[in-house]
Amino acid sequence: MIATCGSARRSLARAFAAPGAGPVLLFVEGAAGLGKTHLLRELADLPETPDVARLWWRCGAEGGRPEEDEVWREPALLLVDDVHRADEDELRRLRRVLEGMQPGSAAAVTYRPEELPVPGMPLGGSAMTYPFRLTVLRDRLAPWDEERVRRAAADVLGESCTAEAVSALCERTGGVPRAVVDLLAMLREQRPAFTGTAAEVAAAGVPARLAELVLSRTYAMSSAHRPLVWAAAVLDGPAARDELIGVSGLGALPGSEALLRALESAALAELGEGRYGFAVPLAAGAVRDTVPGPVRQDLHRRAAGVLSRRQPVPWAAVGAHHRAAGEYRGWLRAVEKAAESAAASGRHQEAITLLERTLATPGIPPQARARLAPLLARNAVTGLRSDQTVEVLAQIVQDADLPPAVRGELRLDLGLMLSNQMGRFAEGWRVLEVAAAELREVRSVLAARAMAALVTPYWPGASLDVHRGWLIKAAAAADDSGDDAMRTAVLANHVGLAMSWADPEAWDLVERLPVQSTDPACARQAARGLCNAADSAVWLGFYRRVDGLLAEGRELATRSGAPYTEHSASGTRLLQEWWTGQWLGLAKRCEDFVADTADMPFLASDAYVVRGLLAVAQGDWVEARAWLSQRGTFGTENLPVPLGATAAGAVIRLTLARQEVADAAEQARAAWTVVAEKGVWPWAAELAPWAVEALARAGDTDTAHAMVRDFAQGLGDADAPAARAALAWSRAVLAENEALAEGRPDRLPAAAETYRKAAAAYAKLPRPYSEALTTECAARCVLAADAVGGEAPAHSADPVGPKALAASASPADDHATTASAIAELESCAQHFTDLGAVWDATRARALLRTRQPAKKGRPPGRPSHSDQLSPREAEVAQLASSGLTNREIAATLHLSPRTVEQHIAGAMRKTGALSRRDLAHRL
Repeated sequence: MIATCGSARRSLARAFAAPGAGPVLLFVEGAAGLGKTHLLRELADLPETPDVARLWWRCGAEGGRPEEDEVWREPALLLVDDVHRADEDELRRLRRVLEGMQPGSAAAVTYRPEELPVPGMPLGGSAMTYPFRLTVLRDRLAPWDEERVRRAAADVLGESCTAEAVSALCERTGGVPRAVVDLLAMLREQRPAFTGTAAEVAAAGVPARLAELVLSRTYAMSSAHRPLVWAAAVLDGPAARDELIGVSGLGALPGSEALLRALESAALAELGEGRYGFAVPLAAGAVRDTVPGPVRQDLHRRAAGVLSRRQPVPWAAVGAHHRAAGEYRGWLRAVEKAAESAAASGRHQEAITLLERTLATPGIPPQARARLAPLLARNAVTGLRSDQTVEVLAQIVQDADLPPAVRGELRLDLGLMLSNQMGRFAEGWRVLEVAAAELREVRSVLAARAMAALVTPYWPGASLDVHRGWLIKAAAAADDSGDDAMRTAVLANHVGLAMSWADPEAWDLVERLPVQSTDPACARQAARGLCNAADSAVWLGFYRRVDGLLAEGRELATRSGAPYTEHSASGTRLLQEWWTGQWLGLAKRCEDFVADTADMPFLASDAYVVRGLLAVAQGDWVEARAWLSQRGTFGTENLPVPLGATAAGAVIRLTLARQEVADAAEQARAAWTVVAEKGVWPWAAELAPWAVEALARAGDTDTAHAMVRDFAQGLGDADAPAARAALAWSRAVLAENEALAEGRPDRLPAAAETYRKAAAAYAKLPRPYSEALTTECAARCVLAADAVGGEAPAHSADPVGPKALAASASPADDHATTASAIAELESCAQHFTDLGAVWDATRARALLRTRQPAKKGRPPGRPSHSDQLSPREAEVAQLASSGLTNREIAATLHLSPRTVEQHIAGAMRKTGALSRRDLAHRL
């Protein structure tokens, strides 16, 4: 498994390149396990030397060398292995052979530099007399790099070869090939099967071959010097001379002597300037396991003291040594300092892992739990925590020995995690209410924090009035506390609440956020307030203001150490890109975000929904339903209200497209109830048009009218541009469906005008996809009215009502209006295509074909397309390859299912596709 060194191959090949070429002697040095013998085997197979004899000389092995008089009888390649094992007599014989090398011959000599009797002189202590024409070269084998380790691991572990495992393999083996291969063999045989974690690599143990080598070198040293190697094993990493001596307990002079002996015997190696340890880090475990228990504890105790003098102090390692020494009080103090240090530098996940592991240890004293548990909670809320954190905190808050203030703080953080990071809103709300009551009497600052959390309106359940009530309580508690960071936290949540329902004072509140504060706690809360404002601005439709809010909020979050806020801002960005038509690469960005937050899928809920909306527009309805349902990572009923309403609107639209009108109406009623109970009416914007259409088509016009009425009353005079456009769209949907249901095509032009008002409002935002959808609807109404002889109003910016326009329309006006509608449809189809909305573009083109006149000059009858797909076959094939059923395609293209089936059959025949899935590849 060792690749031949290129320079070694070229050097030896030169010796046989031409008759009379001078001989070549190549020395190859490499520490144990780097593959010297394997290299010699590869050199023996050099293709440039087909007629050259191969002679092996294995030093130190009985009968492992050729006779001297037979070596250079003819051109030969002499392969000398392990010259460091040769005794004086064998070295003299080998020197004579090498001094007699003839032209056309070559020799390769391998050795371990750390085991040479005289350093740097592989052939003994006296200088050798080399022939005049002999070329003498030296090469050094190096450990594998990470890519070479990855290839070896992939060959052995297959799918379990993760980046984490490869990194751990490199670190533990130092890239030494023999150690890598042996450790991979152990992992392959591991039961239960290896899954690719660094912890599994660390727990695998030391390969037998490596353990024997390092132990033989260690115990070849005198007992007086051996503690220094034990010290290196306990420190388990590169260490300075004074550190090794301090841990060994030998004293300065004996310790220095012991280090020299350890280096001479190759028990230890110099790993860098002034740093010493094991050449293969994995070997430390083999030595450490042989140290007697009492001695090992003393070594760990001294190691904790030595490491505590490093700058910066590696507190996690200090804690581990205290624990191994049986000093549990020192261990817990060091863990606390390690977690605080990690949190201060933004390494929240590192702090979380350490604290979780510590608190899960049985027998932790109550006072230590009271210090460590809040630290875990603070890191978990700020950083990206695991589900285990919630489990640990849920257990800790049941601890009756904890002081009430500590228990209330933990309950507060547990409630925040359940709500903000797990999406378990109902459970989180109940926990926060208990925390607010628990903390009211003992910790006013934390009580204000719990109340501030209950101000956040995104969660389903509590109404807007309930959140306003909590805002009053939170503001009073924050003022009582006198804490600036808490006042900022309440202000940040006030911003989110006010922006959500378009409070006229909301933008003034944003300006009050202390973005220039030098207090990191205040800065984190200000960053959250800015990102809350950006998120609300997206839902309201103020897209041009979002960029500035997000840029400032994310920069402040990064500077103050708030990764959760940074990630939530990324979700807001995806929503903005969806609505403003920045679709190029958007699907990939959504999928990358989901992958990056796989351990906490709720954080990526925006990305799931946006990816689902893209799939709807692209006609990939199977994927759309999977993404809109969050791919089963958590219940969609726990989505934030605006996001849940958006996903529900998309699902209703899909259900209507499948002609499942009754199901769509039921979905609409359920989704509308959630929004109505919340009372934040701007959040109905992405649900209302589809919900109204579902109920109107189902014949429940009373409920559809009530929805539009409640939507309008709920908005009042709020400055919510997206909701205003959606209200116009909803009114147009209701007008169109009533006109069709009542057989009154003369009312369709009025519906078209309302659609155009919605389209104009969306254009102003801008929201190109919604603009194209409503423009398409307007054109559809005009064409439907024209098809049955109804009068269509000319498109006009004059403030004249639809009825007046219809009454004054002339036949010429009617023709012009129809032509205008056709032009609008053509424009919509092009806009859909430019965006990548395959399904919408196909639907618009299908409607166009029902109204566009045949092109002049075309002969009668159907055009012949020979082996090329006809335009209709191409459209049907595109939708079929996206996963739509024949019935769904028929509804989209205004065809019968039988006709769709024929077009699919024709497309498959012409392309040679074997299935619908294959058809997608052929297209």
